[in-house]
Amino acid sequence: MTDVFESWPYAATLAFFFAGALLRSNATYWAGRGLRAGGERTRLSRHLDRPAVVAAEWFVRRVGAPAVTVSFLTIGFQTAVIAASGALRMPLTRFVPAAVVGSAVWAVVYTTIGFAVVEAWLTGAAGPWLLLVLGLVAAVWVVTALVARRAGRSRQDVTSQDPTTQDVTSREVTSQDVTSQDPTS
Repeated sequence: MTDVFESWPYAATLAFFFAGALLRSNATYWAGRGLRAGGERTRLSRHLDRPAVVAAEWFVRRVGAPAVTVSFLTIGFQTAVIAASGALRMPLTRFVPAAVVGSAVWAVVYTTIGFAVVEAWLTGAAGPWLLLVLGLVAAVWVVTALVARRAGRSRQDVTSQDPTTQDVTSREVTSQDVTSQDPTS
C-alpha cells in the first residue's frame, strides 16, 4: 500500500489525503442530514436510536463544531460524529471550518505517522511493541470513557436529588420569572 505513494512528493501525498478526508467528511455530513430528515419516516428509524448514534449526537450537542475536528483523531467514532453533525443540522458555517481543520490534521498524521505504523505492521519490524502501545491506548480510552460515564451519572444523581435544581431547558423563562427572583423587588 505504501509503495503507491513512495514516488509521490510529500506535498502531493498530503494534498491527496486532505482532499479525500474533506470529500468524505462532507459526503458523510450530507448523508447524515438526509438520513435524519427522511429516515424517521421509514424502517431506518430503528437505526437512528442505536447507542453509537445517540452517543455521537450527545457529543456533538455538547461540544459543537470542535467535536468534528477532534473526531478526525478517532477511529470509528469519526463517521458517527460527522453524520450526527448533519443529522443535527449543524450550520455549514461551523461544520466546514471544523472539517477543514480536521481533514488537515488527519492528512498530516496519516501522511507521516500513519505510513510509519502501517509499514512497521506489514514488515513485522514493530514486533510486540506496536501491539503493546495500541493496547495501552485502548486501555486509556476505555478507562477515560468509564470515568466520564460514572462522573456524568453521579452529577445527574446529585442534581436530581436537589429540590432547588430546575430544568430550565424544558420551559421558557419569562420576564415574570426573572423579576420574581430579583432580591431587590
